Amino acid sequence: MKKLALIVTAALIATPVMAADPVLGTWQTAKDDNGNYGHIEVAPCGSKICGKLVKSFKSDGSAGSTENIGKNIIWDMKSSGGGAYGGGKIWSPDRDKTYKSKMQLDGNMINVKGCIAFICRDGGTWTRVN
Repeated sequence: MKKLALIVTAALIATPVMAADPVLGTWQTAKDDNGNYGHIEVAPCGSKICGKLVKSFKSDGSAGSTENIGKNIIWDMKSSGGGAYGGGKIWSPDRDKTYKSKMQLDGNMINVKGCIAFICRDGGTWTRVN
């Protein structure tokens, strides 16, 4: 009985680790139209995926604007399986536009795309920071 209790306890502790979504973590965005980029911390928000800007950089790599630090960049994103995410939105601070977006995870890269009405934009490839 003790052995069964230990196995069940170990399984319950390990389940959240095994169930962690592979997109969770910190990602460096593609450079925007001005050459600036940021680090986005992607985390669960309820049953969906969200991401906040945690660092901002200018085109030369120096620290960027702090006015957007802590703001949501990604929200309401859901996994569709196979590394695909959709149904969410991504805010582009340089254009101050919010796009209905999708993301495709491929190892340590995420390909980002988004649309406003019928105008679509390639958000580039983000790379994993950690």
